[in-house]
Amino acid sequence: MKKIMLIFGTRPEAIKICPLIQELRRRPSLRTVVCVTAQHRQMLDQVLEAFRIVPDYDLNIMKDRQTLFDLTVNILSAVREVLEKERPDVVLVHGDTSTAFVSSLACFYLGIPVGHVEAGLRTYNLQSPFPEEFNRQAVGIISRYHFAPTPLARSNLLREGKPESSVFVTGNTVIDALRQTVRADYTHPELDWVGDHRLIFITAHRRENLGQPMRRMFRAIRRVLEEHSDCRALYPIHMNPAVRQAAVEELGGCDRIHLIEPLDVLDCHNFESRACLCLTDSGGIQEECPSFGVPVLVMRDTTERPEGVDAGTLKLVGTEEETIYRAFTRLLEDEEEYRRMSQAVNPYGDGQACGRIADILEGKPYSPWEP
Repeated sequence: MKKIMLIFGTRPEAIKICPLIQELRRRPSLRTVVCVTAQHRQMLDQVLEAFRIVPDYDLNIMKDRQTLFDLTVNILSAVREVLEKERPDVVLVHGDTSTAFVSSLACFYLGIPVGHVEAGLRTYNLQSPFPEEFNRQAVGIISRYHFAPTPLARSNLLREGKPESSVFVTGNTVIDALRQTVRADYTHPELDWVGDHRLIFITAHRRENLGQPMRRMFRAIRRVLEEHSDCRALYPIHMNPAVRQAAVEELGGCDRIHLIEPLDVLDCHNFESRACLCLTDSGGIQEECPSFGVPVLVMRDTTERPEGVDAGTLKLVGTEEETIYRAFTRLLEDEEEYRRMSQAVNPYGDGQACGRIADILEGKPYSPWEP
């Protein structure tokens, strides 16, 4: 029996890994071991509870105001002990977090094969997003299995010299997750507040946007909301104190936006599914919202998900106030532009990614995802 260990630690990882854990546990030929670093504590636990996943190991490394130095040292030490005890046949990591990078490094030191879920995303700018672009490229160097979500991600990996036999196009596991989380009968008091108004869903937290870029983003959003009485915005604020301070100072007091606490995965996905449009600087939402026909304005200068830009579901608007203001206003006022983005084809998956990855790990034939 092949032993598969999955190591993750943040909310975005958990959303995309938990459906895979469920699928692997259904395979009699695989023994599945789950290890969480708890790089995010509270937000991670919400996702684990939603998917009913109980980790075999919880390293609980989170500390207040931890730095990248703290994360790297603490994860490396804690993960080493688990890996030396379990000696898995393959370790699966996800995406671009410090947990993914450091766990892969530990596996490299111990000679344990790594499988990279959501492999091949690239901006080729190590400063954007920081440190995520470095993390995912570093994991790619170490990995034996590259589970690419799209054909473009596969092309990136092959261009970098990864063996063709090690790269598999699976679709993105987040689409699998949405099948479990979005509910037709979902209700929430914040949605009652929105009522018949157009719902604008906002997320913003990236390190490279802290400071003036984030304040410019918020000022643009506030201007548009103050000019459109038929809109209501919901912004679940990230736990980072710097993000919270900027949000309260720039958006506080506007009666058309509610600043709310971070949402669990069920609430987040159901809010997205009911939104008119989304403004974000995060990654996963760029994949999730197109599944619902919700246009996304990406408040970044680069994206590692250009498939959405090419398909027309995403638009890069940067962090300049006037650019965001104009793009946001146009989507609210130009029906043709909104229709074009909302009806674009989702290029990120068909909800069968977890089954494909499990088949590959079992050595079975698989059919690549094709948009």
